[in-house]
Amino acid sequence: METIKHPVIPYIEGDGIGPEVMTAARAVLDAATARAFGGAKIIKWMEIAAGEKAQQIYGDALPGETLQTIRQYKVAIKGPTATPVGGGRRSINVALRRALDLFACIRPVRYFPGVAAPVKHPERLNVVIFRENTEDVYAGIEWQQGSDEALRVLRFLNENFKSGIKEDAGIGVKPITRSASKRLIRKAIQYALDNRRRSVALVHKGNIMKYTEGAFCQWGYEVAREEFPESVIAEKEARALGGAPSNKIIIKDVIADNMFQQLILRPEDCDVIATTNLNGDYLSDACAAQVGGLGLAPGANIGDDAAVFEATHGTAPDIAGKGKANPCSLILSGAMMLEHIGWRAAAERIHRAVSETLAQRQATPDLADQMEGATPLSTTDFAAAVIKNL
Repeated sequence: METIKHPVIPYIEGDGIGPEVMTAARAVLDAATARAFGGAKIIKWMEIAAGEKAQQIYGDALPGETLQTIRQYKVAIKGPTATPVGGGRRSINVALRRALDLFACIRPVRYFPGVAAPVKHPERLNVVIFRENTEDVYAGIEWQQGSDEALRVLRFLNENFKSGIKEDAGIGVKPITRSASKRLIRKAIQYALDNRRRSVALVHKGNIMKYTEGAFCQWGYEVAREEFPESVIAEKEARALGGAPSNKIIIKDVIADNMFQQLILRPEDCDVIATTNLNGDYLSDACAAQVGGLGLAPGANIGDDAAVFEATHGTAPDIAGKGKANPCSLILSGAMMLEHIGWRAAAERIHRAVSETLAQRQATPDLADQMEGATPLSTTDFAAAVIKNL
């Protein structure tokens, strides 16, 4: 993205702990920008509404005005927003991704020294997950058990395809398209090349779902072969040569359940992952758990025309307003946003400062309670400690 000296960046505070972590993240982003560029570049913040606040003001949890503002300014950052379970409105996150065609959910997961982790060697994990964002079961095409729509679909499937599905079933559709798969995998390969990564793994469940997940895998190899022939080599070919040439990255495919095992047993072999929507959701959360939890995991949703950077955790209403919320996820998502707009120097300062602060055993209670000799800090004080270390 072309760098702008004084960009307007819309932000959504979010629900629950959202306002607290957003205030902390904005303070860190402003300070990092000031120190990196000496005042020559400044973010102009613009609040926009989504979630419970928008519902109260507009009677709509995701107003059209919010979507239009993001389209206009191309980049936005958001805190966590609440989603009812089992009924009510659908996820705002999913709605944003679909409305703005933010087809790539990008989640880098790495370890910060000093943080307690449930595995012996969390430092071996440094993976970037590219999750397709617009289809799969997240397309939301489903019908309730016993409804007229579900019964009509069941009759069609049973009469025309002898599917043998029982009539008390709820029904959902899992679309996986060639076009959506290829653009996601294309972005993952390009990222790997731009950032000197070693490999891209196509993660799928194609041994069972051959024409959806299996097709995703096949289309991934097509992209590599047809669009990156000088830069990418298939794992089988690399093995035959005794290793990949220095100017090429390896593309391989891994069954989803095996990928979970590899991330624990051989995390150093997991570099860039390109996968379908549901697999990506599972994998990104599982990876975050290995390095200390979602509170340390940033996330970006990027399309061709817009990008929204967000906290990957939930709203944590039980601690909202108590000053205990961990702002790391949103701070690190903000650093991804700065990289996206070309402000890499400020982003690098944030990464170093967060790492240094955690290494000094300064953390919010969720992390400090598990760190030997740690000093528990409030949300605001943790942001101040990061700013001090910039």
